[in-house]
Amino acid sequence: MTPLLTVEEHRARVLDAVTLLPVETIRLADAAGRTLAAPVHAAHDLPGFDNSSMDGFAVRLTDVERADAENPVTLRVVADLPAGSADDPSFDAGEAVRIMTGAPVPTDADAIVPFEDTAGGLVDSLGTVEVRRAPAASGAFIRRRGGDTRAGDIVLSAGEHLGPFALAAAAAAGVAALEVRRRPRVAVVSTGSELVAPGAVPGRGQTPDSNSTLLASLVAETGAEVTVTSSLQDDANAIHALLDHAADVDVIVFSGGVSAGAYEPVRQALEGRIAFEKVAMQPGKPQAFGVLDDGRLVFGLPGNPVSVAVSFEVFVRPALLALQGRTMIDRRIARLTASETWTTPPGRRQYLPAAIDLVAGTVRPATAGGSGSHLAASLARAEAFAIVPAEVSTVSAGDPLDVMLIP
Repeated sequence: MTPLLTVEEHRARVLDAVTLLPVETIRLADAAGRTLAAPVHAAHDLPGFDNSSMDGFAVRLTDVERADAENPVTLRVVADLPAGSADDPSFDAGEAVRIMTGAPVPTDADAIVPFEDTAGGLVDSLGTVEVRRAPAASGAFIRRRGGDTRAGDIVLSAGEHLGPFALAAAAAAGVAALEVRRRPRVAVVSTGSELVAPGAVPGRGQTPDSNSTLLASLVAETGAEVTVTSSLQDDANAIHALLDHAADVDVIVFSGGVSAGAYEPVRQALEGRIAFEKVAMQPGKPQAFGVLDDGRLVFGLPGNPVSVAVSFEVFVRPALLALQGRTMIDRRIARLTASETWTTPPGRRQYLPAAIDLVAGTVRPATAGGSGSHLAASLARAEAFAIVPAEVSTVSAGDPLDVMLIP
């Protein structure tokens, strides 16, 4: 009997076949979800000038350093600075400038007194202000020029995912265009003569095709683009036709048709062109992977929904991210404690759809009765995959487990 591959062995074969996709330059506004191909350098200092971090008054510290509620200090307000003003009003001892958050700090000032530390309010503060609490030190509530970033500093590194926070950092750094990797183009293909479209009433022996929806959503979440979606009968000729139709994709992901049964169209069409393996995992034991002569990566996943989800997370998702040059290609792993007992298959690593309690630090099966690779409902309730080592046959309440966190 051919020995089972370990998860690490099959994953290594997949990642060794990955080559980076080309670089393209796009507008910042179009970059959400993409992966940086080159570092982003700050175009200017940030902040670009000393500015106030509070609504209040720009003062000379020597004027107010002894002020408190019993001994307030009254200053004459000689100017008003809203955010966006380029003015630099001068003022003398015993005077102050009213200033709003973000406005440039006058050259003569060395501290800001917040409104909360004065008597009165906005309406009556244009003539005089009574300071009732002294600033802690020179520079109080002043954001110094370049305190966040200096011109030329690296703000974002190559390989980073351009989520909302990263995009905001690029915008603040004065960058209008970014170098990113092209999105992988992906074909998602479900196989099985028993499949009917979602919404159709299944007859005897039929079942709704949920894998196409599942895979398309998982692919999109990686930043890749689904350009072909298809559901095929158990016919090897249909696989050949699909390969011709999807000639311009980078990756093809089949679900179903890869096992050892009599009606396995992916195996029948591609045996000898890609490898069909057995991996020591549950669910997801039958796996297929290879590179076609034209460079397209081909994944063949088992057909059951939980097997599809697990196989995608462990093998396909890292490859799609690696194609884009992403630095982090794995989900976050947490160490939690099992809150109940369950059995696992001997000799195979288990990926169990799980519910977690991060407050209590616990994990349990998402549904009763174990993983159930055919139970799509267990995916709907899953917040993570509990990872049970191959040498463990029973997970007992209180056992520590690594848990792959999923959205």
